[in-house]
Amino acid sequence: MARTTGSEGVKTRSAIDAAAKRLIARVGYEAMSMRQLADEVGVQSAAFYHYYPNKQQLLFSLMRAHMVRLIDAWEETSSGVEDPVERFAAFIRFHITYHADRRDDVHIGNMELRSLNADNRAVIVALRGRYENSLREILDDGLDARQFVIDDIALMTRAIIGMTTGINLWFRSDDRLTVTEVAEKYVQMGLRLVGAKKIETATTGGRNVSVRTKVRSF
Repeated sequence: MARTTGSEGVKTRSAIDAAAKRLIARVGYEAMSMRQLADEVGVQSAAFYHYYPNKQQLLFSLMRAHMVRLIDAWEETSSGVEDPVERFAAFIRFHITYHADRRDDVHIGNMELRSLNADNRAVIVALRGRYENSLREILDDGLDARQFVIDDIALMTRAIIGMTTGINLWFRSDDRLTVTEVAEKYVQMGLRLVGAKKIETATTGGRNVSVRTKVRSF
């Protein structure tokens, strides 16, 4: 059981979490040692065990915290957005912009699921499923409303998640397009994939703002 007391304990745990993410992303979970982590934080190795009982629990805590923050942020972002086309566009924008600022979390989430024990892996897989199901529900709603044309919703869900998460492999802040501009282009690509008409956007001061929505008429 993790034991933390007072503001210093919170600061130390935050420092451990941040350093662990950097190290795991750089060298991998298996290669990261507690001595490396302690040196990175600037504490004695024994101090680690005041916050986590073992290295496995540290990895699980990092991955679970990322997924909980992700789900909470999406639920807040999507609150009040009812139209399936607008909700779909909002999902793509959110997914890209949220993950572009969290490269280490994304890398760890993709590469280290295999390093979790069975019980911990089941928790993370369930959280992933909850998040991905929010996209699947959007696609279901769009299909029911005859705004989308999709013949395999499960496959389309995976395709959209993979496409939007994949920008972390190549996007850099000094690229010719901003992350907002990339997100808008991916919105248009995503809408074509699901058979909806594009959302027209106006660009002002480097930001893309939705103006109106066109949907396929039947």
